[in-house]
Amino acid sequence: MSGFCRDCLARSGPRAQRCAVCNSPRILDHPELDRLSIAHIDCDAFYASVEKRDDPSLRDKPVIVGGGRRGVVSTCCYLARLYGVRSAMPMFKALKACPEAVVIRPAMAKYAAVAREVRALMQSVTPLVEPLSLDEAYLDLGGTERLMQASPAETLARLAARIEAEVGITVSIGLSYNKFLAKLASELDKPRGFAVIGRDGIEAFLAPRPVASINGVGKAMQAKLAEAGITRIGHLQAFADADLIRRFGAMGNRLARFSRGEDDRPVDPEGEMKSISAETTFNTDLRGLQELERELWPLCEKVARRMKAKATAGRTLTLKLKTADFRTRTRAEALENPTQLAETIFRSACELLRREVGPYAFRLIGVGLSHFADPADADPPDLLDPRPAQAAAVERAMDAVRSKFGEGAIGKGRGLPLSSPRAASPVGATSPSSNTPRSRERYPR
Repeated sequence: MSGFCRDCLARSGPRAQRCAVCNSPRILDHPELDRLSIAHIDCDAFYASVEKRDDPSLRDKPVIVGGGRRGVVSTCCYLARLYGVRSAMPMFKALKACPEAVVIRPAMAKYAAVAREVRALMQSVTPLVEPLSLDEAYLDLGGTERLMQASPAETLARLAARIEAEVGITVSIGLSYNKFLAKLASELDKPRGFAVIGRDGIEAFLAPRPVASINGVGKAMQAKLAEAGITRIGHLQAFADADLIRRFGAMGNRLARFSRGEDDRPVDPEGEMKSISAETTFNTDLRGLQELERELWPLCEKVARRMKAKATAGRTLTLKLKTADFRTRTRAEALENPTQLAETIFRSACELLRREVGPYAFRLIGVGLSHFADPADADPPDLLDPRPAQAAAVERAMDAVRSKFGEGAIGKGRGLPLSSPRAASPVGATSPSSNTPRSRERYPR
């Protein structure tokens, strides 16, 4: 097929620079355009875009969404990125780079509602939508041509226009023949972009790209690869598959296949979450075990609520700490039985926490559960020790009260802030610690 205009969808001739109908320069043209159907859609600077949509006065200002001075950048608009601000950057560094930035605390409920709107529009063009996070998803549009009366590429362009018109934010699209390349393509032309990667010449296209372009290659793996002289995908292509597997195990097989542009993972709408966690960054560094436990408890309750809402239980508990000098410590422990109870999460996390508390000051704490299991197998009674069963019964009774009267209707005493005398609050009442900004829930891909 010939190319088309992404603004008015009019067909264009080969190598056209502008649309003959509307004069737009946004022409999409690729020799394999009619043979590709796997897409990755990424909302542009999602949180910041939602905030700018809701407050037009922010349109021409650099916007950072994240915690207070002690927190980190969740995301920032593209104007702030021109100053060097990046996601996960400590807030004090972001404000030093861009002191005139408008800082907005995350409003996760609002972002989740917008994400549901975007997801519904995606599902209107194909049932094969695999969410990766609130703001991105894979789509498989194979076989939709007759229903949509358009090629997958044209359907995606129309979808992007609908999201922009009906939701008020923009997206970037990557189109290819598998998930790895679709995601890579979506990062090539941001914001409001649409990039295509085809089969022809794929190894030559990938060769100069850094190994970090491959999904799953984080800083630790990059360091291991660098020790072997591997920094570019082309370096991987020079190795035999068996060599990479011998050096890097199962990850070596992934590296070999991806380096050649091979990825047979299907777009899976039922793709399960790998873990559920919550974390918080403190306004001031904390050292004492008691203070850290106070901050840990509401996170355990948050994780437990989410586990119960998802009707699942976790077999592995992970504690995350970040020291005052920004070093991350992660400790994991396999539980004797899967759980979905805050009390069990808390007690196990505290055991890990006690081993870490010492001369260090911490700026962040987080907790999570992974390796999901059937909730029917969770928290079995112990005939030799009735206390866990009693704790479970108390927690479920509290859940029943909260479902009827709201989350703040009842809570445990350990949830009270250190600065508040217990007698000053109504029995069972809880209030957030003054040292704890809004917790950020994470749902990894």
